[in-house]
Amino acid sequence: MQLAFVLYKYFPFGGLQRDFMRIALECQARGHTIRVYTLIWEGDVPPGFEVLVIPVKAWSNHSRNIKMSAWMQADLAKRPVDRLIGFNKMPGLDVYYAADGCYEDKAQTLRNPLYKRWGRYRHFAEYERAVFDRASKTEILMISEVQQPLFIKHYGTQVERFHLLPPGITHDRRAPANAPQIRAEFREEFKLKADDLLLVQIGSGFKTKGVDRSLKALAALPSELKKRTRLYVIGQDEPKYFQLQAAALGVSDQVEIMKGRSDIPRFLLGADLLIHPAYNENTGTVLLEALVAGLPVLVSAVCGYAHYIAEADAGRVLDEPFEQSQLNAYLAQMLTDDGARAAWGRNGLAFAETADLYSMPQHAADVILAEPRS
Repeated sequence: MQLAFVLYKYFPFGGLQRDFMRIALECQARGHTIRVYTLIWEGDVPPGFEVLVIPVKAWSNHSRNIKMSAWMQADLAKRPVDRLIGFNKMPGLDVYYAADGCYEDKAQTLRNPLYKRWGRYRHFAEYERAVFDRASKTEILMISEVQQPLFIKHYGTQVERFHLLPPGITHDRRAPANAPQIRAEFREEFKLKADDLLLVQIGSGFKTKGVDRSLKALAALPSELKKRTRLYVIGQDEPKYFQLQAAALGVSDQVEIMKGRSDIPRFLLGADLLIHPAYNENTGTVLLEALVAGLPVLVSAVCGYAHYIAEADAGRVLDEPFEQSQLNAYLAQMLTDDGARAAWGRNGLAFAETADLYSMPQHAADVILAEPRS
């Protein structure tokens, strides 16, 4: 079959983007042809992919999205495909990968009532309804159970159109046999002493991921513990605000903010704790990547994959509603207790041996390639 995938932006380090790539490659491996529509493409193009960077511009994101959709539909009219798979919500999709939560629910519960008068709201609400309305035929790939009831509440979406996927982390995130050697070399490269403690926070969108909360927790550590603790933040985002916050908190010397990079497994093996106090997170793939690397995790409960950390006993999950004081206390406790961190690491490695944390691309491809529902 000729398959077309559409997403607004591709870069190699985003969670949605990595999921798209693995699903598209799985479909290609099964003998199907891949076309991609996007506004921005950063990184290499896999052999055999036809990538179309759509040449539209606009003053606002929602106007740009509308122009992109029109351009794509015109091209599809001339060159039809068997399936159109979207990684952002928009009209005309055969399959939608639900990386984002329910926009309408956020608009009703988190926004001022006047927000609904804006063109931005009308656009994103319309594009979400095009996917989830009862009249739509779009099949929906869900990566979090948390959001499904919200879509049903607002749109009456038929339950049978939802397909819950297992996680899909790559096997290269699992701790290899020479993990201790990799850890030692990493810590030597980054000039970490034997008793230094390294926190890592990994993910694009620093505000949503709660980097501000992590910085406050680092600054609140007892003096002697704080002196030997460092925080590496890695992801695609503008770091300036958080660098200023670190300076204001007096922890600039202990914080390094890096752009997205391809050697994340080294950081997971070289660190002592993954901190992830996100404000909201549909899943949180990095939580599982840390788990299978044997790295303990401290995470907020709103993350869709936080329950895996609890089930595996591979770290600690914060209570909801979030309290900064609890994050501060948990962080200090986890960094102080070397034995507990070792146990959480072993528990994560054991969990990785038996749980299905890897087969998302295969299950997604099964749904994409299935006969359309009558």
